[in-house]
Amino acid sequence: MKTRFLIAAFSLSTFVGIANAKTIQVTVDGLVCAFCAQGIEKKMKVQSATDKVFVSLEKKIVAVSLKDGQDISDDKLQTEITDAGYVVKDIKRSDESLDAVRARVKGREATK
Repeated sequence: MKTRFLIAAFSLSTFVGIANAKTIQVTVDGLVCAFCAQGIEKKMKVQSATDKVFVSLEKKIVAVSLKDGQDISDDKLQTEITDAGYVVKDIKRSDESLDAVRARVKGREATK
């Protein structure tokens, strides 16, 4: 019984941590030009949970910062990006700020 409780508590804390992520980073195949980047950025910005969007053509990354207490499901991200004609390779959620993601991708430290 104690083991089940610990597993349930760990699972819930992991789920809550993911649900409270600040940033979603999606690796996307098919991003080749500025027009592609603008299209993806526009598609992500219309999501009600989206605060800001960063797209890196070089690294093929779309990063979305979320509004406080909001989320976009992986299924929704997958559908939106696939419907736009791109292939989702990976989706990662983190507490890293969008500015930190941008700085890391561009190879410099984020300013605080």
